[in-house]
This record gives sequence, C-alpha cells and structure tokens, in this order.
Amino acid sequence: MTDPRHLHILWTTGDSETARHMVLMYARNSLVHGWWDAVTVILWGAADRLVASDAAVQEEIRLARSVGVSFTACVACARNLGVLDRLAELGIETKGWGAPLTELLNERAPLITI
Repeated sequence: MTDPRHLHILWTTGDSETARHMVLMYARNSLVHGWWDAVTVILWGAADRLVASDAAVQEEIRLARSVGVSFTACVACARNLGVLDRLAELGIETKGWGAPLTELLNERAPLITI
C-alpha cells in the first residue's frame, strides 16, 4: 500500500522553465513547508535529457535533494536517449518504472504529471 502523504511527480517535459519553476520549485517547497511528508520526482522521457545537459536544472535538483526530495528516472528512457551514464554520474537512480507507476495509479496514490 502506498503512503498517502508521499507525493510522486512524474516529470516528462524537456522544458527548462517548467522544470525550474514548477516541478523542482513545488517539490522542494512541499518538504520545506510540510505540505507532504515525502516527495519523489520520476524523470521520464525528455526530462532525462534536460537533466543530463542543463546546469541550472542540475543545481535546482541539488537544492531539492538538500531538503529531502528523491529523484529517480526511467531506465529505458535514459538508455534510449543516451543519458544513462550521465544520470548515474549525477546520482540519479534509474529503474524500470512501468509496473511501479501502474501500481501508484491503481492505488490512487498522490501523483502529479508534468
């Protein structure tokens, strides 16, 4: 059973402004202000490439991690986009997310998709 106080953010956009001013800002502030007990950001698709290449986004991830936000990425996407090694260098866990995402959806867990 999923934790109803654990927010997952499914981040699929490759847009830097959306990443910095919505995904990462909300994730960080969610923990700083106690809106959620835990926040996990799931990188999927274009977000993988953005994180691998954008220093400003990487800095925002560092700040989010410093308050406890967790980051993980779809391993198939990272492999297909050629950024698997770069995400590993940045300390982002990669794994198959198809089944776990389906479980979150089936359990109606708190999930934002961007």
